[in-house]
Formats: sequence, C-alpha cells, structure tokens
Amino acid sequence: MSLSGKAAIAGIGATEFSKDSGRSELRLAAEAVRAAIADAGLTPADVDGLVTFMQDNNTEIAVAREVGIPSLSFFSRIAYGGGAACATVQQAAMAVATGVAEVVVCYRAFNERSGQRFGQVMTGLSAAPTSSGVDAGWAYPMGLSTPAAWVAMVAQRYMHEYGATSEDFGRIAVVDRKHAATNPNAFFHGRPITLDEHQASRWIVEPLHLLDCCQESDGGVAIVVTSAERARDLAQRPVSITGAAQGSGADQFVMTSYYRDGLTGLPEMGIVGQQLWRQAGLAPSDIDVAVLYDHFTPFVLIQLEELGFCGRGEAKDFIRHGTLELDGRLPLNPHGGQLGEAYIHGMNGIAEAVRQVRGEAVNQVGDVEHVLVTAGTGVPTSGLVLSAA
Repeated sequence: MSLSGKAAIAGIGATEFSKDSGRSELRLAAEAVRAAIADAGLTPADVDGLVTFMQDNNTEIAVAREVGIPSLSFFSRIAYGGGAACATVQQAAMAVATGVAEVVVCYRAFNERSGQRFGQVMTGLSAAPTSSGVDAGWAYPMGLSTPAAWVAMVAQRYMHEYGATSEDFGRIAVVDRKHAATNPNAFFHGRPITLDEHQASRWIVEPLHLLDCCQESDGGVAIVVTSAERARDLAQRPVSITGAAQGSGADQFVMTSYYRDGLTGLPEMGIVGQQLWRQAGLAPSDIDVAVLYDHFTPFVLIQLEELGFCGRGEAKDFIRHGTLELDGRLPLNPHGGQLGEAYIHGMNGIAEAVRQVRGEAVNQVGDVEHVLVTAGTGVPTSGLVLSAA
C-alpha cells in the first residue's frame, strides 16, 4: 500500500506576517485555521482532526474550542522544531488514507519575534533533566548554544572541504529576497538585497552574516488535508500529496551531529529524498519548483546535494547562472522563503507550494506540476512532493 495520491491539500490559510502581532498565539492559530477551512469551502463542523508541532503552545482542544470544531477523532504532534513542518501533512495524510479521520487541519502559530525568540541562548537547557539537556551539556560549554553557532560549524567545514565561499551562501539570500520583494505578503516586500549588501552585513557567527540567517516572525499558517476523492468536490483545485516522508540519520543530534565522520552533509534529508522519489515515482529532474527550508543559507546548498539535484560539493556551481530564478531550471522559494517572506517554521513554504500547483501564486512559475517542499534541516526532518491532481 502506498500513501501517494491517497490524500490532498484542499485549503490553506494564514495570518499576516509581522514582528509584533499584538495578539495571542491562540488567536493567531484560530485565525489561520478558520481561514484554511473557509478556503476549502468547509465549515468547522467538517473537521475531525488536528495536527501541530510539539513546540506549538496552542493545544488541539483549545484550537478546536476557539474555531468551533465540535469533536476530534484524531490529533497528533510532531517533534524537532522546524523538522516537523512537512511531517504534519504526512500525519494528516496517513490519518485520512486509513479512515482514522476525514478532514485534518495542520497548523503552526507563534509570536516568535515579539515573544520567545528561538535564536537566543536557552540558558536552562544544558541543566535540563532530559536527553536534550545531556546533549547540550557537552556543547554549551564550548560556546555552541544557538542555532547560528551550530550551523556555522557545519558551514566552516563545508567551505573547507568543497571550496564554497560566503558569496555562494549569499546567492541564496539574494534570490530569496528578490522573490520576497515582489510578494506583497512578505515582510521584506519591496526590499531586495545585492550580494554586496549581503557581504557587508554584520557577522552573527562566522561564516554566517546577518543576511544568511532567517527572520524571527509572528504569525500562523494552516493546511487542510482530506481524501483525494473528497477534495475534488470542494472549493479549490486539489493538490495531491504524492510524496510525504520523515528521516533521521545515523548518530543524529540537533542542528549539528558532532560525532559523525563528516560534517558536510545532512543525511537525514537524503533519507527523506530517497523516500519521496520512490513514493512519487519521480526524479529531481521532474521537479518544477523547490521550496527548501532556508533558516540558514548553507543548509540550502547541502539540501540540493542530498536531494540529488547535484553532486557532493557541486551546489555552489549548480546555483550560478540563474538556476534558482523564477525562469530558471529550479525556481527556489518564489514566495521569498523564511529569509524573505516570514519564518513560520516552514509552514508558509507548504502554503506557497499549494499556490504554485493551483496556479495562483504572486510569483507564479509557468506550467507547475510537481513541487518539492522540505522541512527544517540539521534536525530529524521531513519533506513533501505536491502535485497537480
């Protein structure tokens, strides 16, 4: 039995993206969920399942009460921060395909800029009586206590091994900001950057400049998943879930797996990619748009290699000469990504993939049939292939 094609995305919804929402995280979640249900042409009474991240502060029962969902037959949460994004849709698709639920809404909402900022040092983590506390107890004394510091270690080794430069990382930021500049919903709408501006931005942790690091955002996004059959009768053009996968690699830690033989890859993303191509019956050459998780620019290059778009160490050459532009071989993040639109833990990327397949994106790529979406990297992660139904 294959999950491919059994479920579809029938609705998407979001709040505005800002640095200070001025309202509670629960209200953000409820607004996004209501918008997604309405987009699908459904009512809250049609929903019987909810899926979110373990890090979301809004419980399923609270969201159900606020939205007016009368009862739930399925609810689930996915761990590992941004690595959960595509896995929420995978969980929803499995529930629908097996008859556990009929209509499942995936959601993520937070005040990540005006409230708890994930990019800051979590001072209590290294003393926490958990396995994560034990892991942090080894890294924190070495000064490795923020996501930027963890990724910087990988980036330094990647540069050493393959001859990549800070300018190669900067090309990702420039493309994302170029696409965000023409997206009215993006925080950086109207504000593209040049490679020189990237290079002149201040260091966060060398070799990461400020413009190599994603935003901190307030907002919420929700996705409605139902059966392929039911989706065909709803308000929007259905978007088929042709591939959905999770992956964790050998000797996996969070953000930097220090004890692997090499630090220049993301094997967990390779595991996800292998499953996606097998499930969907596709190859990297079949992908029309790539929505890649871009919390830090170096990890976008490594994802391209893990997913088979180019060989090891070749991403720096692959991305040159307009490959990632809207009219290039592999358009990247037409919405602007988390560097340009907003950082909603990858969920806004899934919504953009849906818009691209529907043919209604602001920066619409021509003749889109298959879109690849990835979730957070450096952690156990997930991915999707979304296709025209």
